[in-house]
Amino acid sequence: MRQSQLFTRTKKEPPRDEVSINARLLIQAGFIKKEMAGVFSFLPLGLRVLKKIENIIRKEMNLLGGQEILMPALHSKEPWLKTGRWETMTDLYKLKDSADREFALGGTHEEIVVPLVAEFLSSYKDLPFAVYQIQDKFRSELRAKSGLLRGREFFMKDMYSFHRSVADCESFYEKVALAYKRIFDQVGIGRMTFMTFASGGLFSKYSHEFQTITPYGEDTIYLGEAKGLAVNREVNTPDVLKDIGLDEEKLVEKKAIEVGNIFQLKVRFTEAFDVKIKDETGKLEPVYMGCYGLGLPRIMGTVVEVLSDEHGMAWPKNIAPYAVHLIALQKEVLPEAESFYEELNKSGIEVLFDDRGEKSPGEKLVESDLFGLPIRLVISERNKGKIEIKIRTEKESRLLEKNEAINFIKNYVE
Repeated sequence: MRQSQLFTRTKKEPPRDEVSINARLLIQAGFIKKEMAGVFSFLPLGLRVLKKIENIIRKEMNLLGGQEILMPALHSKEPWLKTGRWETMTDLYKLKDSADREFALGGTHEEIVVPLVAEFLSSYKDLPFAVYQIQDKFRSELRAKSGLLRGREFFMKDMYSFHRSVADCESFYEKVALAYKRIFDQVGIGRMTFMTFASGGLFSKYSHEFQTITPYGEDTIYLGEAKGLAVNREVNTPDVLKDIGLDEEKLVEKKAIEVGNIFQLKVRFTEAFDVKIKDETGKLEPVYMGCYGLGLPRIMGTVVEVLSDEHGMAWPKNIAPYAVHLIALQKEVLPEAESFYEELNKSGIEVLFDDRGEKSPGEKLVESDLFGLPIRLVISERNKGKIEIKIRTEKESRLLEKNEAINFIKNYVE
């Protein structure tokens, strides 16, 4: 991609009305545009990041045997009345059409997925299975002030699993937890993200949040570092700690951002829709459920919060919009840079090429740090045909011949 053709532009300063790091940097860099509190447009660079996160998640859900579907965002009132959540889900967006019919904008999809799968369930042989989608969600968030961390409209992966027994549901639940760990590792926040015990509410004894440690987080958790487990504020009681084997004296209070959650719903929603299956003898038995959520923009915002520095963002290679930022530092080296740009493309390397002749060297380098692509390549008059390579997270750069540079990049991004 040639930067001269990128329709977006960076801002000289971050927006003054934004407090969170992710909003300030992503808006300044032209990755997103704020349309209103909690609602954002994803621009070309930002959408590339979001899609790479999406692909990582999709791959892991498919490895679990999940089947991808797409459900509507507009829901009729009736299924929400059946579950009792039309009145109790306080952040549900409700609307009426010209015929005075009432609808909800989907904040979650249990009310849709359960009657949907019920049409295809008849016996115990149909279980277990899991379906998932990656789709817009809408929630009336009162504190939509943290950029991508608290959205009123946001992109979410929600998976729903269906089982014959509690034991089978629990077994799959543990597999999802491991898949989540792999996802967080791949997006670059695995080492600072911990499974955190939370209340299971009406559904089960515990649910689990995945919390990423950062001083800028809005949640408070208590971390048992030796076990790599934590409890949130609401379940930090002596009984709970004893139950899960954490020592209160060794817990460390941390600020964190919740980047995912998983619940064992048991029969809460299948009973509401009278969903049962026949066992081997023809007797009807209940269907057990789990649900598993990941907010894609929230993950993206968390990566920025955790991995940025005073100069800008620093994207992990798996989700960076481009692997390489190629900069022609002066107009005079544009022909040389054009040639190398073509070589990089032919080698299958994703490149953002700063080919703008009107920008000063200083402006280009500052923007490059703001964008935070994993590798910066500089072609300048003083390098005399060699390529200056700098890893975004390192201080020192190195000079390499062009063929050496391509091999270095391939080894780094693979």
